[in-house]
Amino acid sequence: MTPTTELPAPPALAPLLARGALLSPFKRPRPDAAHPRTRLVLPALRVDTARLAAYERVCGFPTGFPAGSASPGDALPVTYPHVLGFPLAMRLMSGPDFPLPLLGLVHTSIRITRHRATPATGAYALTVYVDGLAPHRRGTQAAVVTEMRDGGDVVWESRSTYLARHRTSERPTGQREEEPRPLPAVDEWRLAGDVGRRYGAVSGDRNPIHLHPLTARLFGFPRTIAHGMWTVARCLAAHGTPDTAKVRADFRAPVLLPGTVTYAAQGGRFQLRGDGGRIHLTGEVSPL
Repeated sequence: MTPTTELPAPPALAPLLARGALLSPFKRPRPDAAHPRTRLVLPALRVDTARLAAYERVCGFPTGFPAGSASPGDALPVTYPHVLGFPLAMRLMSGPDFPLPLLGLVHTSIRITRHRATPATGAYALTVYVDGLAPHRRGTQAAVVTEMRDGGDVVWESRSTYLARHRTSERPTGQREEEPRPLPAVDEWRLAGDVGRRYGAVSGDRNPIHLHPLTARLFGFPRTIAHGMWTVARCLAAHGTPDTAKVRADFRAPVLLPGTVTYAAQGGRFQLRGDGGRIHLTGEVSPL
């Protein structure tokens, strides 16, 4: 039977980040390593509407709560449950029984299914667990699942993959992944240097690669990079998402800050491109 741990409130992120940083040098990632089996549950989570409004402003979503109002018809942005589940995911990934080092862990993809609109004024049960490890051509990848329930029914769920890069003994098999064809340009966005700090403040994800050029350089980046989840949220704010939908997003290359990117879209697909047509993000929205 899978062990379940109920939490009275979301865990504080700062101690988890510190713990993950301290334990990272001692981790030896490999795809056959043991991983935590516990499911973490917040049984009755309510959304902080002030924090939600701040998130919506940073990501470009329409603000659902004008001053003093809280209409039950206002739905959460499709990416926001990921923010709600992030502290639980961090508790799992920063623990001594998680085999991948938290420092340097790269978010490579997310798959979201929204089964129905989720009003911001609702109370939800949130479950997060690690769904296994897998070999990757550049290292070892972990999958983390987040589920949001209303009255026992799953109304929103996601599956994120995180990559720990290390040398592998196996050669890549199968065909090389094709470069996606560029989609028609829709808009150009000039991104300020503080986007990482602003998103970190509303999401709780204060990874040093997003906060300051000096700390970003410690991890091999020439300057600060944008959060992957900010880039997909910004694209979905421009693209729009039906009440019931599947969302796919793959993070292909970091977005350096400050910088200029091109948002491109056609039908249900979207991209974010940088200088020279380099593709940072590909994604797709499809109705259920």
